Amino acid sequence: MHFLRGKRGQLALVIIVGLVVIAGVIFYFLVRSEEEVVVGERDFSPIYDAYSECIRQAGSVGVSLLGTQGGRLDSGTFEPGSSYMPFSSHFNFLGFPIRYWYYVSANGVQKEQLPTRGSMEQELSAYIEESMADCDLDVFRARGYSISVGDVSVKSVIEHTAVVLDVESALTASIEGETGRKEVFEVSIPSKLGSLYAQARSIYQAEKQKSFLENYSADVLQLYAPVDGVEISCSGKVWKTQEVVKELQQGLSANIASLKLKGGYYTLADKSRKYFVVDVPSSESVQFSYDPSWPTAISIYGEGVSESLLIAEPQGAEAGLGVLGFCYAPYHFVYDVAFPVLVQVYDEQEVFQFPVAVVIDKNVPRSGALSTITNESEVDVCAFPTQDVVIHLKDSQLGVIDGNVSYQCFTQRCRLGASNGGVFVGKIPACVNGRLMASSSGYRDVSQLFSSNSESEAELLLDREYPVTVSVRSGGKVLSGTVLVSFVSGETSKTIALPETESVSLSESEYSIRVLAYGSSNITIPASSKTECTEIAQGGLFGLFGGTKEECYTINLPATTIESALSAGGSGNEYLLGSSLEGGKLVIDVPSFKKPTTLEELQNSYALFESAELEVSYA
Repeated sequence: MHFLRGKRGQLALVIIVGLVVIAGVIFYFLVRSEEEVVVGERDFSPIYDAYSECIRQAGSVGVSLLGTQGGRLDSGTFEPGSSYMPFSSHFNFLGFPIRYWYYVSANGVQKEQLPTRGSMEQELSAYIEESMADCDLDVFRARGYSISVGDVSVKSVIEHTAVVLDVESALTASIEGETGRKEVFEVSIPSKLGSLYAQARSIYQAEKQKSFLENYSADVLQLYAPVDGVEISCSGKVWKTQEVVKELQQGLSANIASLKLKGGYYTLADKSRKYFVVDVPSSESVQFSYDPSWPTAISIYGEGVSESLLIAEPQGAEAGLGVLGFCYAPYHFVYDVAFPVLVQVYDEQEVFQFPVAVVIDKNVPRSGALSTITNESEVDVCAFPTQDVVIHLKDSQLGVIDGNVSYQCFTQRCRLGASNGGVFVGKIPACVNGRLMASSSGYRDVSQLFSSNSESEAELLLDREYPVTVSVRSGGKVLSGTVLVSFVSGETSKTIALPETESVSLSESEYSIRVLAYGSSNITIPASSKTECTEIAQGGLFGLFGGTKEECYTINLPATTIESALSAGGSGNEYLLGSSLEGGKLVIDVPSFKKPTTLEELQNSYALFESAELEVSYA
């Protein structure tokens, strides 16, 4: 037996890098939600537009990454390959860790890692929520606006020709006693992600059912490598193993790249090329790729196989038979071949790609052994509550409370019902690593991991929330003007803007508290302009193969008077006791800063803020 394994590497074949930088983003109007409230006549739309553009940019990057990473933003746990099977759980393509949709693990187990539309939407939402922390609105703050942004909750919907983002995030802006507030932002990103994914899924389904990649590869094996045959020779026949493997790999590379699906995205050179047309319809352009430098395993078995040579021994070379020309050299070699194929579905602007493992076992193509995919939209997990469950709801003092209980399995959330006497008894869908959730008026929502296929009882502890009125002082005097106060505890973050909003609901916990107070100012920022250039993807075919071009734009900033500047503030960590919060009043004392008259002094105020500490007391 002889075993060879191809070297790992990277090949710049085809990739779309579609991260487009748009000029003047903060003045580009995207969405005006009906959830907009304005106190006064000032137009706050530029701030809303800037925030919407942050959403659009984060969404565009996430959509592009979903396409290049096989429908995943979370790369997941890495599982290495072995000498038996070269596939790890991830295919490294130009530095992108793409999960195999199908592969054979190091110990020979067939595995699938197929993303669903729901999982892509969920990962995209989480990516945008995390990215929004980097949204820069300082250009407006520098003009005197007080801006606070609440928790960000994103719902992503991937359609065939667009990705729609519904973002709930209370953005409050105020200046000179006028306040604007917008809570809902809707952004639509033109994208064929949904269409490309649907086509990719249908290709994968066809590969599972028909194993067309394996069948074409088996034909290549018969054409490019010695498998079965007879050589009429009294001296036998010898092949160099390395040359056989190299020629087989080159044949696989050329023939896999020639494959087409039924569609109108190509023209056949002649009728003989119909052999390469797979009987799978496609409304999009599709390319199949394999390169010999990718992880490949080729094992050759049979009589006459050595590490360096394949030998067909002559038969019939006995005395006299050779003279009659009866010498012949039969051979029968058996191959195990395993290699990755990258499938790319694309148009002029976007690509969706995913890798699969192709396996030939003892000269025989792998048959579709995995079960047929069921579209996630066809399965309602909540319709099959088969597991008995008992859920206890209690407060932090272990007192019994009532509330509503639900259970999330994958992307589906099932409402179970309300508890009675602090206990919910009922049925729940079978699920691994689902999440139990509970809510009750006056308490913070809670969730925890729960595998209903192996667990039947759980206890959820809900922390009581207390409505608290907040006031901020400096030098013993309550601050006037706009004051932003934020409370962050774990995954919970709440921000209020005084004096418009003075009350916030808090539960007993340790909080990171941050206060920024603004006073009047008359600092002027002179008019300016600057030119910025960036590399963007080219349109058409050149863009498909990574072509870029330089695009420059000029940003003009008019002269601006900063009418409100940082005047006081500080930060600190404080454990807020429930017994103290029951009083309903929270007083925060912060140091004040010298009123700035120049940009340098304004910058100095922010530097002082970074080291300023606050004190918390209860009235």
